[in-house]
Amino acid sequence: MFFDEERQMLPPFMIDGRNTAEVFLSNMDYAQVSAAVVVQEVIDGCQNDYLTQVQRLWPDRFFCMGMCNTEEEAVKLKTAGLKGIAIPGHRLSTPLHDMMPMFKYMEREGMVLSMCLGEDERQIAEMGEIIEDCPGLKVAIGHFGMVTTSAFESQVKLALRGENVMIESGGITWLYNYEFYPFPSAVRSIIQAAEWVGMDRLMWGSDYPRTITAITYRMSYDFISKSQELSDADKAAFLGDNAKKFYGFTNIAELPYIKNMSE
Repeated sequence: MFFDEERQMLPPFMIDGRNTAEVFLSNMDYAQVSAAVVVQEVIDGCQNDYLTQVQRLWPDRFFCMGMCNTEEEAVKLKTAGLKGIAIPGHRLSTPLHDMMPMFKYMEREGMVLSMCLGEDERQIAEMGEIIEDCPGLKVAIGHFGMVTTSAFESQVKLALRGENVMIESGGITWLYNYEFYPFPSAVRSIIQAAEWVGMDRLMWGSDYPRTITAITYRMSYDFISKSQELSDADKAAFLGDNAKKFYGFTNIAELPYIKNMSE
């Protein structure tokens, strides 16, 4: 149940309601995705314990984030090996400023903040102040700044408030699902965002596994890689190079292309 409506949140073949790391790795290998950032959402429940295990078992494949709202909890997650904190800010009823001690700790410890904001302007000023008060904190704004809403430009331009702020596109195919593959308006939105803040501030994201209730994992990025509207350099930056630098990925493996039965 999601906002009092029954929704298909996972692909129907995941019959136990679990998207395990092993299932994800299989999708990653097939789609030639070498490494992934794993965030969290309150609607799934807290996954801190499980993601701690995942981070330990596959350190080169996953960059796992915990979910909490206090400095004390953040210290525990950092000690356990998690590399960042994911905040579904659009679900919060309390001010973001209430978490400032945690943000300051994350800045000192080099943790990454993944922040999703609401679809209006209410959190923009507050988020901008946090970015300016914590200039060393790496911040990734999710859902590509709620690209199909009135807050899109304001959220994207948060990247102009600090040198360590990025905009990631996880969920962009969900927000443009009414248009469906190959999502031409999504491509145009990426170009527009690049005009505002530069392609070096933008990163690909899939919002897997929810998006693959409608499309395949590979389709969540090849609408970009096959586009004629983006240069090869922009595609390379958006689909991997920017994220590799921002998250500090090393030991990235080149995965082979595997044909499927329909080819």
